[in-house]
Amino acid sequence: MNTLKYLQTREYLLDVDLWRLFANLEELTQTSLGFVNSLFGIIKDYVDASEISSSLDFISVLTKYFRGSLCQSHQTYCLNYSAAIFYLESLRQRDDFGIYLKWCEQNEQCRRLHLPELLVAPLQRLTRYPLLLKNIWKRSMDSAEKIMIYSIKEKVEKSIRDLEGKVKWLDNFQKFRYLQEIIVWPPLWDRDKRFFIPECLKHIFKEHMAENILSPTNRHLLYEGKLTLAESTRFLDVYLFLFNDFLLVTKTKRNKKKLGGSDPGLMCPSLTPELQAVIKEGGSCTVLDQPIPLDRLVVKSIEPLHVSVFGLRNAFLIQHENRYRQCIAAFLLQAQTENIKKTWMAQITTAISCFTKSQETKKISLFTLPAESSEI
Repeated sequence: MNTLKYLQTREYLLDVDLWRLFANLEELTQTSLGFVNSLFGIIKDYVDASEISSSLDFISVLTKYFRGSLCQSHQTYCLNYSAAIFYLESLRQRDDFGIYLKWCEQNEQCRRLHLPELLVAPLQRLTRYPLLLKNIWKRSMDSAEKIMIYSIKEKVEKSIRDLEGKVKWLDNFQKFRYLQEIIVWPPLWDRDKRFFIPECLKHIFKEHMAENILSPTNRHLLYEGKLTLAESTRFLDVYLFLFNDFLLVTKTKRNKKKLGGSDPGLMCPSLTPELQAVIKEGGSCTVLDQPIPLDRLVVKSIEPLHVSVFGLRNAFLIQHENRYRQCIAAFLLQAQTENIKKTWMAQITTAISCFTKSQETKKISLFTLPAESSEI
């Protein structure tokens, strides 16, 4: 980081964002170093005055740092980590940054470690703090001190659990933001030519477009991937998104001319390589049909004997049924391998089961709520 700062003062690599790559690493390093120095200072004082004192007083240091800025600094750094790694990968494609990176990694202070291995070190250190506190707690002889150390350990463990939740939420939020950008919802008259809508009435439907359906609130992407859709006269490359409440079937469209809407360095790291490639090329995923609610979805395996005449392998069928259990749409899909087919069918079946159970739980809670309030 210091080398990059020096180069930028000499007007090299000025477009490299220090925060996106290193976040608050400098602040975290100073805080961690202060903690270690204070800890070893107590041990040194104990060794120098071992004839007078018979115990180590860790409480002041542990309270100062673990109830202070140490955990908060780690949380700030960890929340930026996945985006920093992806930003690093985009920078490594540049020759000038590659030269800088190679020179830095050859420095003996790096101990033959590469930058991604060095950037992950603060995350690993955070997970080791509870073990350190546990070892101090075991060796403490004072009961009041043991209670205090144990409470600090509990606080650090809770901080790590909270961090895991924040990382998952942030990752989910960023991913949905990019899905909203890449998924295109064609209007009804473009999606199905059977419906005729006069030009003077189209504004009514435009006011109710479906982009907001991909809101991250209480919605999670469970599985996704490429498949092949068999149509009457052709095979179509499609991309499926399995959410916790519906399935979305889209077709990928790649543009030869790259659009300027998405910055690769800001791309969500958890996007699949296929979607990353589509975004970089300015492409999109166009919705083929309306979302299929999981309680209206039926998945069936297709035996090779029935579809081999059409050249289909590893095929399975997805049916969309209405509330009267009539099939209103069907998708004959082909996977690359039998294992991919089985994985897709298992993921869909599990998602349907979980969704059904959650709906039943909601119904039970609605029925029991009036009875509870009447008792109150």
